[in-house]
Amino acid sequence: MKKTLSRRARVATGGAVLAAVAAGTFGTVAANASAPESAQDAAVSAAPAASAGKRDTTTSTHLTIDAATEAAQAALKAAKKEGQRITVAVVDRNGNTILTMRGDGAGPQSYESAEKKAYTAVSWNAPTSELEGRLENAPNLKDIPGTLFLGGGVPVTAGKAPIAGIGVAGAPSGALDEKFAQAGAAALN
Repeated sequence: MKKTLSRRARVATGGAVLAAVAAGTFGTVAANASAPESAQDAAVSAAPAASAGKRDTTTSTHLTIDAATEAAQAALKAAKKEGQRITVAVVDRNGNTILTMRGDGAGPQSYESAEKKAYTAVSWNAPTSELEGRLENAPNLKDIPGTLFLGGGVPVTAGKAPIAGIGVAGAPSGALDEKFAQAGAAALN
């Protein structure tokens, strides 16, 4: 006696078979992808890391997250005293953002502007208000990606070398932005 399966049973059985085949194939591919292809590949993956000598490396000083937070909070506090709504950004020596704090009510454009001002200040180790004047002699400076040549950015130094930048944006003028950035930098001393 031949037993026939219903259409629903045949579909369910076929789906289970397909899933099992797919799982087996994927498992084989995954296992092959993680296994070395030859003894030479195995030797390369087991090679120890190279060690750089002292003359091949450099050490730099960076602002801690606690110091960056302290500076940002001091800038926000100074702005709040004067009824200004700002954003403050702190970047490290390499221009990487350590933190950005948007004050209550600060405009949406202030976030990116603060980061760019901080980046510009640390890149040239000068306040951005001072750098604005350089645009007269070199107008193409403004075309450098990630920079903003408007007042509001100040460098933070250690031994005269830049280690961070503080950027502020959102006040009605670059002069006010820079005043608040200076308040942030002063909190570090």
